[in-house]
Amino acid sequence: MMDEAMAAVVEMAGRLGAVVDRREVIQAANTLVVRLSEDLVGRVVVDRSGPRQGLAWFRREMEMARYLAERGAPVIPLLGRIPPGPHEHQGYAMNFWRYVEAVDEPPEPVEIGATLAACHRHLAGYDGGLESLAILRETRALMDSRAALGDFAEAERGLLIGHLERALEGLADAPAQALHGDAHAGNLLQGRDGVLWTDWEDAFRGPIEWDLASILWNPRFLDADEATVEAILRGYGPCDESLLDLCFTARAAVMCAWYPVLYPGADPIRREKLRMRMRWLEGR
Repeated sequence: MMDEAMAAVVEMAGRLGAVVDRREVIQAANTLVVRLSEDLVGRVVVDRSGPRQGLAWFRREMEMARYLAERGAPVIPLLGRIPPGPHEHQGYAMNFWRYVEAVDEPPEPVEIGATLAACHRHLAGYDGGLESLAILRETRALMDSRAALGDFAEAERGLLIGHLERALEGLADAPAQALHGDAHAGNLLQGRDGVLWTDWEDAFRGPIEWDLASILWNPRFLDADEATVEAILRGYGPCDESLLDLCFTARAAVMCAWYPVLYPGADPIRREKLRMRMRWLEGR
């Protein structure tokens, strides 16, 4: 399937007028990210039978990235010399981006917080018809659609559904704006000009504490790295601690619910991370 996706994105780039002179894989997961030339990157959804099909996700991602880039926000930009998409070719959804070279050093936690805050400031004025608390609603529906597959034991499934429903109720009246939606460390890049945010397909309307919980969850609860947590918060600025706490729980429930979709046949390390998160949720 990965080879077919690669062939589809290469052929589509050629049809759009790009000269493809390499096939340098940057990421190979549910989404294949491949560098196709000096300045061109293609992203293609590999799983053609998963819960997210069609072009709506990529269309939302590109609209958000274009809006932010036009305002000078710290995001990976689209490439203007070919139509960036989204496109569908041979059954694969894909889009195209400008290549940004990553530097071999981790981003400073303070800069992570500051750049997320910069994105949020720009997004406060965004009115693009985003759904409220979309990832929570989608995840709640996912728990029902996959119930027959036995992804979780009945008690585990009940635990996740309970946390999701309490989060939907608790966040319903919280101050809301456009968000990244999946602001974890894998969706930022340390480039030569600083930290850039990418992968905006999960954008929705909700409290800014959701994005903070997404970037802070691993350092606080998985790595026990409170110094990094404090630095990110210092770079970001004030937030509502009670909303942040609720978003920590909601984020963990969402992560656990999507594990069987994102990591089928997960290796022992990932299985242990899932067990740890489930145990943490039991304690909440």
